[in-house]
Amino acid sequence: MTEGNVASPGRVFQWPVRVYYEDTDAGGVVYYANYLKFMERARTEWLRALGFDQDVLRREWGVIFVVRSVEIEYLRPARFNDALQVSVSLVEMRRASIAFLQQVCRDGTLLCEGRIRVACIGGEDFCPCQVPDFLSRRLRDEL
Repeated sequence: MTEGNVASPGRVFQWPVRVYYEDTDAGGVVYYANYLKFMERARTEWLRALGFDQDVLRREWGVIFVVRSVEIEYLRPARFNDALQVSVSLVEMRRASIAFLQQVCRDGTLLCEGRIRVACIGGEDFCPCQVPDFLSRRLRDEL
């Protein structure tokens, strides 16, 4: 694949999330920013399931991933004690960034959907850098 290849969502990873009281606002629904936290956790667990821990990537390879952009749609509310499923699908690999489609569902009903791009940066200088080859090769298998 060449830089910037875009695909339809690839393999789908699912991560369960329970809504705790601390996740809700005064109206008893999940506070909008907390969906981003749920998505962050799912991406971290997706990467871990592929065999890559972020602390090891930083320590041994000198790279970290940071959110560069987010586009999100809120469709239905989640509430206290709901059991949610947060999905992660890799949709684009570039030389120094990765794009995901993520969905938050309850019992098969889509509540929230987001497109998140993360950038690969150096852990010391915070400058953009290439996704390490070994990681890039493995992630392309997910497209």
